[in-house]
Amino acid sequence: MSDLATPNPLPRPEAELAELKRVWRQPPGWRAISEVNNGLIGPLFIATALLFFLLAGLLGLVIRAQLAFPGLTLVNPDTYNQVFTMHGTVMMFLFAVPAVEAVAIALLPSMLGARELPFPRLGAYAFLIYLIGGLLFYASLFFGIAPDGGWFMYPPLTSKAYSPGINTDMYLLGIGFIEISAIAGAIELIVGILRCRAPGMTLGRMPIYAWGILVFAAMVIFAFPAVIIASTLLELERAFDWPFFLPERGGDPMLWQHLFWFFGHPEVYVIFLPAAAMVSMIVPAMAQARLVAHSMVVTALVGTGFLSFGLWVHHMYTTGIPPLSLSFFAAAGFAVSIPSGLQVFAWIATFASAKQRIRFSTPALFILGFLFIFTLGGLTGVMVSVTPFDWQAHDTYFIVAHLHYVLIGGMVFPLFSALYYWAPALGSQLSERLGRTAFWLLFLGTNLTFFPMHISGFMGMPRRIYTFPSGFGLELWNLLSSIGAAMFAAGALVLLVDVVKNFRIGGQQGQENTWNAGTMEWLDSPEYGLRSIPLVRDRYPLWHDPDLKRQVEAGGHFLPFAATGRREALIGSPAEATPQYIAFVAGPGWGHVVAAIGTAGFFLALTKPFPIAAAVFFLIALAGFIGWLWHGTDFGPVGPERVDIGGGILLPTHATGPVTTSWWAMVCTMLVSGTAYACLIGSYLFLWLVNGDAMWPPAGQGLPVLGWGAAAFVLYAGAALSLVVASATLHDGRGWGHRLALLAGIGLLAGGLAADGWALWQGPIAPTLHAYGASAWGLFVWQAAHVAIALLMGAYTLARSLAGKLGGPRRLTLDNTRLFWLYTVGQGAVGLVLVHGFPRLLP
Repeated sequence: MSDLATPNPLPRPEAELAELKRVWRQPPGWRAISEVNNGLIGPLFIATALLFFLLAGLLGLVIRAQLAFPGLTLVNPDTYNQVFTMHGTVMMFLFAVPAVEAVAIALLPSMLGARELPFPRLGAYAFLIYLIGGLLFYASLFFGIAPDGGWFMYPPLTSKAYSPGINTDMYLLGIGFIEISAIAGAIELIVGILRCRAPGMTLGRMPIYAWGILVFAAMVIFAFPAVIIASTLLELERAFDWPFFLPERGGDPMLWQHLFWFFGHPEVYVIFLPAAAMVSMIVPAMAQARLVAHSMVVTALVGTGFLSFGLWVHHMYTTGIPPLSLSFFAAAGFAVSIPSGLQVFAWIATFASAKQRIRFSTPALFILGFLFIFTLGGLTGVMVSVTPFDWQAHDTYFIVAHLHYVLIGGMVFPLFSALYYWAPALGSQLSERLGRTAFWLLFLGTNLTFFPMHISGFMGMPRRIYTFPSGFGLELWNLLSSIGAAMFAAGALVLLVDVVKNFRIGGQQGQENTWNAGTMEWLDSPEYGLRSIPLVRDRYPLWHDPDLKRQVEAGGHFLPFAATGRREALIGSPAEATPQYIAFVAGPGWGHVVAAIGTAGFFLALTKPFPIAAAVFFLIALAGFIGWLWHGTDFGPVGPERVDIGGGILLPTHATGPVTTSWWAMVCTMLVSGTAYACLIGSYLFLWLVNGDAMWPPAGQGLPVLGWGAAAFVLYAGAALSLVVASATLHDGRGWGHRLALLAGIGLLAGGLAADGWALWQGPIAPTLHAYGASAWGLFVWQAAHVAIALLMGAYTLARSLAGKLGGPRRLTLDNTRLFWLYTVGQGAVGLVLVHGFPRLLP
C-alpha cells in the first residue's frame, strides 16, 4: 500500500460528515452513562485511576503519621494492618494497572489511526466494574472489614484459623473480579492493536507506545490468571475447608507464594513497560528528533516482558529454596536489567541527537525525574538480586524503599509526564506553572520519603510493623520519611488542583499540535474519531507529511463516511495492516451497565456470604450479557455488501471465521483460561512433589484409570464432534441438522461433566481430608465452570438459530461457541488424564 496516493478526491460531500456525526453522537444528559466511545470512557477511566491514587496516598499518609515518632498510637494495630494492606492493594490493583489501561483506551484509537477499538462495550464494562467494585472495596475500610493480611495475603496467616472474619474474603472476592476488568481491557487492547491499525501502519511503523501496550496486555493475559487461581484456591479452603495450604493435610503454604509471585513480579514490569513506552513517545517530541534505536527498544520491551516471568522467586530467597535453583533466578534478575538499561541509553541518545534546544517543559521535567529515581531503584534491584544480600535485606525497610523507587519512579512519574503531555490531545492543556510546582514537590518528596528508608532498613527496621521503640537510632530516618510523605502529598494536591481547574474533556478540540509531535494522536478526534482513516507511510506520520492533518480532516483518506449507517471500524491484517473488512462496533446501550452492576454485586455478595443476593446478582449479570450480545453480534451484512473505502479498495461489510476480531478475542480468552488451568495443573504437581508418591494419592483415595473417567472422556469427545457437525450443517440456518447437533452436543457435554464428577464421588475422593482430594475436586470445579459457560453458549446459539439470526453470513455465534466448546473439551480431557492417570501411569 505504500505506493498509493491520496485515496479519495477532495472535497467530500457535507452529507457524509453529517452522517458521521449522527452515527457517533453521544446520548444527552444522564443517558451518557450508556455511552461506550473511547473518547468518553478513556478520560473517565484515567480520572478514576487518579482518584484511587489519591485515596491510597491518604492511607500512606496515615502510615507515615503513625511511624513519625516512636510509640505513637494514632491507630490501633488491627486498623493499621487494614490501612497498610489497603494502601498496597489499592495502589497495585486499583491504580497502577487500571491507569495504564485507561491511558491506552483513551489514546490508542487515534494513535493507530482508528475510529474506535473493536470492543468498546467490553472496555466500558471493564471500566464500570472497576469503578463500582473499586469504590465498594475501598469502603470496606470504614466498616472494619477491609483486608488485613498485606497485599500479598500469605497463608497460613490468612487461613480461616488465623483470619476468621471476612477481611480476607473481601480481598479474595472483592479484588478477584477487579482482575476480570484488567483481563477484559487487555483482550480489547491486543485485538485493537493487531487488527485496527490504519492502512500502511505495519508492525515496523507502529508507534512504540502501541508496542509497549501490546507487551503489557500479553503479560496481563499470562500473569493475572495465576493470582486468580491462588485467590480461588484460598477461598475454597476458607469456605469449604479444602486444604490446599494446610501442611497437616497435605497442603503447603509455599504454593500460594509460587502462584502469587508468578503474578506479582511480572506485575512490576506490567506497569513499567507501558510507562517506558510513554517515555519513548514523549522524549522524541521534547527533543524534536526520532527515537534512537527504535527497533532495539521494541526488542527490549519484548525481552523485558519475557524475562520478567523468570523472576518470581526473587521474593522467596529466604524460604529454603535450594541454592542451585536460586542461582538461576538471580541470573534472570541480572539479565532483565540489560533491556531496561538499553531503553535508558536510547532516551539519553535521543536527547543528545536533538538539533535544537530541548524544551524542559513539565513533561520533560517528569521524564528527567523518572530517569533519576528509576535508575536508583534499578540499582537497588540488582542488589537484592544477589542472594546473600537479599537474605540480609529481606523484609526490612530497604525493600520498602526499593519497591517505591521502582514503582514511583518507573510508573508514577512517567504517568504524570504523560498526563501533562497528552492532556491537550484529550481535551485542554494543563498549567505549566502548577505542573512545575507539582513536579518539584513530588520529586523532592519522593526522595525525602524513601531514601532514608534504605538507611533504616540497613539498621534492621522490619516491614509492616505497627510502631517502633526508641533508642535504636531510627527516630531521625522515620521522621524524615514522614516529612517527605507530607511534601509528596502537597505535590499530589497541586496536581489535582491543576486537573480540576484546567482540564475539560474535549475542551480545546481543533487546537494545533501542542508539542509538534510526529504521531497521529494529535490529529483532531471529535466524537466520530478521525474524519478519514489515514494512509501511513512512516513511524512519525505528521513529521513525514506535514499536510496529513489537513488531508484527514478534509476526508481525503480512507472511509470518510459511515458505510452502513452504523459505528464502524476498519479491520486490517495483523502484520501489514492491509484492509480486510469493515466491522460493526457497538454504540450506546445498557447491557454492559446491567452486566457490570450484576458482576460487582455477585462477587461482593459472596464475601459475607449472602448466597441468595449473590444468585440474584448473577442472574442480573447474565441478563445484561445476553442483552448485550443479542443485539450486538451476527447482524450479517447491512446495506451494501461491499464498499469502496477509497483508492479503489472494495471491502466487505461483514466477515466470519478467523479473520474476525471476535475470533481473535475468543482465542485471547482461551489463552487466559489455559494459563489459569496450567496454574491448577502446576499446583497439583507441586503438591504431589511435596507429598511424595506414598501420599499422592493417600490410601483409600486412588482412582481407577478406566471406569467413569473413561466414560467422561468419550462423552466429551462426542460433544466436540457434535459441534463440528453443527458447524458443517449450518448452511443458511433454516434446517434442523445443526440444531439437532447442538442439542446432542449440549446433552453429551453435560453427560461428560456428570460422569467426571461421579467418578470423583464414587472414588471416593474427599476434598476435605487431604490436598490430593482438594486438588482433584479443584480441577473438576474449574472444568464445571467452563462446561456451564459452554452450555450457556450452546443454548444461546440454539436460541439465535430458532430466532432466524443464525446461518449464511451470520455465523459468528456458532464459530465462537465451537471454538470455546473445543477448548473446554480439551481441558476436560487433560484433567481426566491427570487425575485418573498421574502418577499411576508412570513407570
